[in-house]
Amino acid sequence: MFWIWKKKKNKKPFKLVTIKRMKLAAKWGGRILLALFFVEIGFIWGLMPDWDEFSYGPTPKSRAIKKYEYLHKIDPLTPPLRWQPVDLEFLPKHVSRAVIVAEDARFYQHKGLDQEAIEKAIEYNLEKGRIVYGASTISQQTIKNLFLSRSRNPLRKLHEVILTYAMENNVGKKRILEIYLNSAEFGRGIYGVEAAARYYFNKPARHLSVTEAIELAATLPAPVNHNPQTRTNFFQKRVKKISRHMGI
Repeated sequence: MFWIWKKKKNKKPFKLVTIKRMKLAAKWGGRILLALFFVEIGFIWGLMPDWDEFSYGPTPKSRAIKKYEYLHKIDPLTPPLRWQPVDLEFLPKHVSRAVIVAEDARFYQHKGLDQEAIEKAIEYNLEKGRIVYGASTISQQTIKNLFLSRSRNPLRKLHEVILTYAMENNVGKKRILEIYLNSAEFGRGIYGVEAAARYYFNKPARHLSVTEAIELAATLPAPVNHNPQTRTNFFQKRVKKISRHMGI
């Protein structure tokens, strides 16, 4: 009887200890989450450029270009970097139009994220049962090229969204498009439309024909494998699709 009474008596203290531990865990868990939040804010703040300089200064060298330079340095067999920034005003209208049609048809309508494109991509991917299409805008791709890794983890995506909104609120569409056209990858070690035009067509970008501009735009989703040199089936389909949307 005494043993049974003692066991019953110990139940209450056990419950109290458990509750205290849960409260303590919740308390420290909240503090850790708050600390991580401020770390994230600090990280994003550190990535933020001077938007005035970003808007009017020279085209910045992207993270992807810097990484490629490093790869070439440690492995001389890596093809040399090709990158020649050019002002948007020196590019034919059909070059930027082809890229917009190919990558972000609502570029001038959205504020960095295209909700309509996101909904369509989700619907299509669910129908196929796998991720076939993304819905990254030119603005998002510009941020990713300049500041972020190619990782697809949710945290990197959050950084991308925050930086994209910041850029859209501080930088004009014309400048965003200019930086994208000068930072996009068009092949192994080939960055920007000027370098791409000279590499694939042996001419400066200002002399590109409409067909050549469309072919460069068709290169963007997977430039290393599908480009004006490889001329894969995927590439040819992209060219036809872009041409159709451009009314050609």
